[in-house]
Amino acid sequence: MTEHLGEKLRRLRKLGGLTQEELAERAGVSVDVIRQLEQKRKGSARLPTLHALSKGLGVELTSLLGDPPGVPSNGESDPPQMVALRRAVMPPLFAPPPEPSGAETLTVELLRAEIADAWTLYHDAEFGRLVEILPGVIADARQTAGTGTDDERAAGRAALGKALQLGGHLSIRMGKTDLALAALERAMTAADASSDPLLPPMIANSVAWAYQRQNRLDDAIVVARHAADRVKRDHFDDAEGVKVWGGLTMSAATSYARGNDYARADEKEAERVGRMPVTEDNRMVSVFSKSSVRIERVRLAVQYGRPKDALELAKGMRLSKDTPPSWRTWLLLDVARAHTDLGDADGALKALESLRRVAPTWMRHHTLAVSLVQDLWDLPDHPAGLRPLAEFLDVAAQRRKSGTVRPVDSAISRHRPRSDPLPGQSQGGRVAAHTAPHPRPVTSS
Repeated sequence: MTEHLGEKLRRLRKLGGLTQEELAERAGVSVDVIRQLEQKRKGSARLPTLHALSKGLGVELTSLLGDPPGVPSNGESDPPQMVALRRAVMPPLFAPPPEPSGAETLTVELLRAEIADAWTLYHDAEFGRLVEILPGVIADARQTAGTGTDDERAAGRAALGKALQLGGHLSIRMGKTDLALAALERAMTAADASSDPLLPPMIANSVAWAYQRQNRLDDAIVVARHAADRVKRDHFDDAEGVKVWGGLTMSAATSYARGNDYARADEKEAERVGRMPVTEDNRMVSVFSKSSVRIERVRLAVQYGRPKDALELAKGMRLSKDTPPSWRTWLLLDVARAHTDLGDADGALKALESLRRVAPTWMRHHTLAVSLVQDLWDLPDHPAGLRPLAEFLDVAAQRRKSGTVRPVDSAISRHRPRSDPLPGQSQGGRVAAHTAPHPRPVTSS
């Protein structure tokens, strides 16, 4: 079971030599919020609050939210799989290049298929499998980029850029933003020398996301908007160019929202959505469609503390066929969070049950998902059907072991208006995408 948010907050605050009052002043957060978190009277906090606390502590957001799937949380050095990924991204300095493997002769077509399959693993949240195979994919791409005719080398460099971009995305998911930025810098170098004119702005989108994870919101906005302007100037008559531009626009909007400029973010999200061109599905191009824009607007509303807006946007949503599985998982988590913020235990439970069906492994390792189930479990009356989910996430056993119960001040009871029904009673909450197959665009999350 992961460390409680309040325990992490107290540990990081003491490591920084800060009192609760000093942290509250530096973060611009109420000292009562910090006290409630550290006393475990609150199991979670809204994302803008977490961003503010991480900024006040001088740490990355992942230090508060916990490690993504596959990341050790015990402070030990990188496991062998991460060492292999580092060596693939950053080969040994001043050493001769490795000898060709002598295996099956690589062609650009085979390499593209290999990279596309790796992206599919990423969107299916199969991070454990991906970290095993990605070093080999990057090595294959680096070899292909250095052999053949000029055209073949240019195509190989495009493949290398995409493989390193994926290395950057996976590193972010694994909580290694330093490695991510190193991978993305090398990806950009390969992309600039490649045959794909849209690859550099796609990688710029990934860089903006890495900056968001480091809470460098102004840098993320500058990078995304600069790349979007170049795409609009040079490739706006191309349908794929509009998709890449859309991903960059959404990335900038997310940074605006995290910087407490929700109106600007919402405006940016809505731009040009009504005139989207029809394009062929492409797993390695930013997903920008009416569905993806609406999902991102749900996310922005939740992050900015507007749960009613989020549920209204999610109501009746039908996801397009090119929506990646990872977008569906984030949508369900955002819907669950919105119901929780409104005090609707039944709505939150339904969304969490759907999330378990869609992405069980991802859910077990996501701190916010576990925290929401903890809040539901600590209610005086559990919502009907909660026990299987609590047992799946080990919440029930952990609560019995620790004796931690918050019968009065849980997240649900805290946010539930007096006129709302008690937890466990039907409130007619809206939950999106329960029957949909399994966020985030390929190049921005």
